[in-house]
Amino acid sequence: MAGAEDKKKPVTRPRPGHADLAGAIKYNLHDARYILERASARETAARVALGAIAKAFLIEFGVNIASHVIAVGGVRLERSAGWDEVAALRDKREILLGCVDPETERRMKEAVDQAYRTGDTVGGVFEVMAHGVPAGLGSHTTWDARLDGRLAQAVVSIQAVKGVEVGFAEENAASFGSRVQDTIHYDREARRFTRGANRAGGLEGGITNGEDLLVRGFLKPISTLRRPLESVDLATREPALAAYERSDVCVAPAAGVIGEAMVALVLARAFLEKFGGDSLGETRRNFEGYLNQVRNY
Repeated sequence: MAGAEDKKKPVTRPRPGHADLAGAIKYNLHDARYILERASARETAARVALGAIAKAFLIEFGVNIASHVIAVGGVRLERSAGWDEVAALRDKREILLGCVDPETERRMKEAVDQAYRTGDTVGGVFEVMAHGVPAGLGSHTTWDARLDGRLAQAVVSIQAVKGVEVGFAEENAASFGSRVQDTIHYDREARRFTRGANRAGGLEGGITNGEDLLVRGFLKPISTLRRPLESVDLATREPALAAYERSDVCVAPAAGVIGEAMVALVLARAFLEKFGGDSLGETRRNFEGYLNQVRNY
């Protein structure tokens, strides 16, 4: 079997930034191979499979989820992306880096190519967007019921994700409150509340507010470099170059897909907590009754 021999090879030179050393110390192992394999992002294949089921469930109620890449290294999409253009990425025959803007994607590719040529890796930022999410999922009543906290934990659990942003958190932190809060309006014809912007990313007080849900994951450059960093051999305690395992240069597009799965799983759970029944039909009746309540609010 391809790669089977590599998996038998001991790993005694832990990679900086990976679970190798911390895991080996925790479990009193002198071969990081066991840590390496279990900590690998390969386990996210199962998450994506389960996420596909969660997505299919949410689609039954008009909720759709998609992702796109907004930064690779120092190259960033300098504008917001709308749902239609993010969703349109799924129809492209070939997805390169998953950016909605071709010129920005071209410059992202140059950053990846440069990292590849030098034996390095490059990080990035992906954004997961959930469209059609009803107001009222999640709760403000306890810390563990707040949907933003649950989403943040789910996304930061993805390998190499070191930070999460809901809406435009970083930009908002540097602005005045008068420029950050999403003004409230009422569309009488549609009989629904609307917002002047969506800087909050569809969440207020841990509760969805009916706008598109925006969650971003910040990826560090992955730990396995073809040009290894300084490390120490676990057996000899002597300085050594870190082990090399086959890996990618930039994982931002793939991480976005995993992010979609994690957001779908959290939303599906929140959806069932609020509307769940013993059948899809019962859940749909509960959901439609709630929508009628909201329309008549």
